[in-house]
Amino acid sequence: MKYVIAGLLAATVPAGTALADEWGYAGEGAPENWGALSPDFAVCSAGVQQSPVDLVPGIIADGVRPVLDFADISGVEAERNAHGVTYHVPSGSAQLSLNGRSFDLLQFHFHAASEHWVEGQPYPLEVHFVTASEGDLAVVGVLFERGEAHATVDTLWDAIGEPGEREEIDGTISLASLLPQDQAAFRYEGSLTTPPCSEVVSWTVFTTPLSVSDAQIDAFVDTVGENARPPQPLNRRYVLLDN
Repeated sequence: MKYVIAGLLAATVPAGTALADEWGYAGEGAPENWGALSPDFAVCSAGVQQSPVDLVPGIIADGVRPVLDFADISGVEAERNAHGVTYHVPSGSAQLSLNGRSFDLLQFHFHAASEHWVEGQPYPLEVHFVTASEGDLAVVGVLFERGEAHATVDTLWDAIGEPGEREEIDGTISLASLLPQDQAAFRYEGSLTTPPCSEVVSWTVFTTPLSVSDAQIDAFVDTVGENARPPQPLNRRYVLLDN
């Protein structure tokens, strides 16, 4: 399970390993080829509950979204890796409750452009909050649209170092500022969006986007590059909407 969690968010596979070097977002290692890169990645092609997906108006189901306990936290560490930036949080600093269970926040990271689409519409940026409970994963996604600059995003971008570096961010980070006030949300069952694409994730994606500036989007792409897997077939799954 340690490897599964590591594979989830834009590549927390340790830098320098063969697998980290093989997969990516362009060329021979692009998402459409992940399933052929290694037997460990076969579900990336063969799976039927893959993520992300194009979120369409779902079945109304009140009370299915998680309850988040996200506030100001300190001790966040930014780690640049081969496929993005992972923001590690101290154990026990934030939680969510889903289906009567408590999940601890492990880390969060960003994708450009968004991995989830809404009714065929991609967004320029998406953040994923990865939480775990006894080996099970629940991930919360927040979309960003072009508009005013986001102050917390500036702080997070300023902490991005060179590949392989991991540094603690001074001061506190407001996790609540990275969540919309309107917490209507899509819910569905899916997978990691990076190899090995394990189908072990309960997904929540908020319907209301936050605002981020063109300069902030450009700064991320110029530094990290585009790191989004395209939407995958929904197949026989249902998307629930808790509004």
